[in-house]
Amino acid sequence: MKILFATSEAVPFAKTGGLADVSSALSQALSAQGAEVWMIMPFYRGVREELNRRGMTPIRCGSTLRIRLGNKLVEGQLYVTVLPGTSVPVILVDQPTYFQRNGLYQEHGRDYADNSERFIFFSRSLLEATRLLGFHPNVIHVNDWQTGMVPALLAIEGRAQPQLKETRSVITIHNLSFQGSFWHWDMLLTGLDWKYFNWHQMEFFGQLNLLKTGIVFSDLITTVSPSYAKEIQTSAFGCGMQGVLQTRHDDLVGILNGIDTAIWNPATDATLPETYDIDSLAQGKARCKAELQKELGLPVECDAPLAGMISRLTDQKGIDLIIENLETLLATGLQLVFLGSGESRYETALVDAARQHAGQIAVKIGFDEALAHRIEAGADMYLMPSRYEPCGLNQMYSLQYGTVPIVHAVGGLADTVTAVSHETLANGTATGFVFTEYLSSAFIDLIQQSVQLFARRDIWTQIVQNGMRQDWSWHNSAKRYLEVYDKVLSRPVHATLPVHSDNSTGPVSAGEAGAGR
Repeated sequence: MKILFATSEAVPFAKTGGLADVSSALSQALSAQGAEVWMIMPFYRGVREELNRRGMTPIRCGSTLRIRLGNKLVEGQLYVTVLPGTSVPVILVDQPTYFQRNGLYQEHGRDYADNSERFIFFSRSLLEATRLLGFHPNVIHVNDWQTGMVPALLAIEGRAQPQLKETRSVITIHNLSFQGSFWHWDMLLTGLDWKYFNWHQMEFFGQLNLLKTGIVFSDLITTVSPSYAKEIQTSAFGCGMQGVLQTRHDDLVGILNGIDTAIWNPATDATLPETYDIDSLAQGKARCKAELQKELGLPVECDAPLAGMISRLTDQKGIDLIIENLETLLATGLQLVFLGSGESRYETALVDAARQHAGQIAVKIGFDEALAHRIEAGADMYLMPSRYEPCGLNQMYSLQYGTVPIVHAVGGLADTVTAVSHETLANGTATGFVFTEYLSSAFIDLIQQSVQLFARRDIWTQIVQNGMRQDWSWHNSAKRYLEVYDKVLSRPVHATLPVHSDNSTGPVSAGEAGAGR
């Protein structure tokens, strides 16, 4: 099976979030299971810098790309390299005006004004690359709004090309709240007929919505956990898109992400002061905890429960629950460690709290990959009280590293953490602490319960070992994706929804559109 995996970011080349980790790890896992996988992504400035750092020289290939965007012709180049440490080819779409920038999608906290144009260019370049490189994929797997145009281009234009006649499209929704919604006149950039700008297909509240476009035109839709697949069909989590997703209910599959156990493995992790596994847990984790406390200026106390959090500091991640209840949390005897960046109000609040409680709170604003590993290994507990969480990776890293997650029962958190209860402790399945209502009282109760059980070392060790015995590698997830590809290839090409002629000459106003129905 030949798969073209389209993404806007992938480690180690470019990363803003979990999509980058998933793109590389899933591509490798699919390749390991026998699929022929090619990845395609933009040739950002950071990609060029990373290749130079590694001494890797990409190969320029094919003719010059010439992509029509509205009334202009934009040129670009194709390069090919490999995903480091693998045999997975990576096609890099080079267009300096669009991609040689300091950020991937934004700078100084503001989205680039031409993001729609940049990623429509990338999407059209993807189809052209299959022709220029002679790669005939069975499946094009696209991810999030940045590649949401691809299923539409494939369905409307691409299947007229011999190399794409039988190609199917699969889109993965990593986070429904990021939709790629743009001014309606950007429809001109797509090169598609205005008739597709209707509330069934590409229009959403009077704007061009690239994620909706991908959902509507793809042959099959996946998202990153079974629970999230159900949640996004409700008004509480659907971000206005629940109606669209309900119409594709039979084509929506939730597949839990995995983790890259070559990178996230306490038995082999070179960033740790001491490696450990389930058999050497007591000594190894104690050493990692003590060294982390020293590094961050906290008292080295083995009996003080240490809770870590590595996160974007945003409302989604539940940081408000922590800040609002800091005094109560500290009264339990917890030491708290935070690593991340985000909204300035949360950054300021944490920095101020660390200054006031220097013996109990340590904060580092920004990101440090090695420190993230040391926090996972050195912490006793991991805080993840997210309002919503499509999948989440850190709770799986924590389970792998013997760090007990404390989570809100949403999305992938509900699918990966088995709540401590009398029953789960008795049958040996308890792996963490789970609260169901997003309330301060529920969160505080759970923290207090976890601190109490931390003092019961026999019970705590059982919970830790239960988590470490589980397999969160990409092997099982990749197998599920291959099943999805087989399923979509066994069916006729997805028929796009009926086109209504009321928008055939241009956009209607937002009020007339009645979008989101």
